[in-house]
Amino acid sequence: MNDSHLILGVDIGGTSIKAAVVDTRKGTLATAVIRTKTPRPATPKGVVAAIGELAKRLKWRGPVGVGFPGLIKHGVVRRAPNLDASWVRHEIVDHLRRALGVPFVAVGNDADAAGLAEARFGAGRGVRGTVVLVTLGTGIGSAVLHNGSLLPDTELGHLEIGGQDAEQFASTVARERNKWGWEQWGRNVDRYLTTLEYMLAPDLFIIGGGVSSDPERFFRYLETPECKIVPATMGNDAGIVGAALFAVPGVKSLSRKRSRTKS
Repeated sequence: MNDSHLILGVDIGGTSIKAAVVDTRKGTLATAVIRTKTPRPATPKGVVAAIGELAKRLKWRGPVGVGFPGLIKHGVVRRAPNLDASWVRHEIVDHLRRALGVPFVAVGNDADAAGLAEARFGAGRGVRGTVVLVTLGTGIGSAVLHNGSLLPDTELGHLEIGGQDAEQFASTVARERNKWGWEQWGRNVDRYLTTLEYMLAPDLFIIGGGVSSDPERFFRYLETPECKIVPATMGNDAGIVGAALFAVPGVKSLSRKRSRTKS
């Protein structure tokens, strides 16, 4: 596989690492998704080795895009709350490029990956203006795009509202921990979205995370007045497809470096 539109997408999660070759023109998977458990401890050496094994299983030597659960700046990890502390200040792009022996590696935030995929191929496809993806899960992930261009590295799940971090009352874990019913939690989510709407004036909210597969349970309580709200449509493929898109020329402001290695 050496077609220029085919890119290996890798989604690093807290429990597993998934990978597939992606057709970035169509936003579809060109191979089956393969996965491995996230190493324990989830150190740079262990995670990079796991990604190398996935690439080997797919016989892949081309460009690679990676969705990372943290903040990357100029190829260096700034935050990685769900992985090992040794990630901080680690040069992830150079490490991956050397270990995989590939010509090009790009790394971005995992929520940004999902947002990019949904905006180009999913629920936000064709929408002009500002699109905000919010993933509701263990925490709250966010991605902001304007006319298809990504504003990377937003952390809107940590927005303080009424003296509380939004994740403390609007995440799925908060609902489960506090044993809230769908109505109470839905109104909490509505409070959060209303605040984001006031700040960003989006044209569309896309709600991702596991709860997006069952939107009728809580969408009825979302009364944000000026903005359309829809569930994400790409499911588990969004993270892998979006990660691959990081390595497509024209995706700006992401951590990427080209090596002199020839594939």
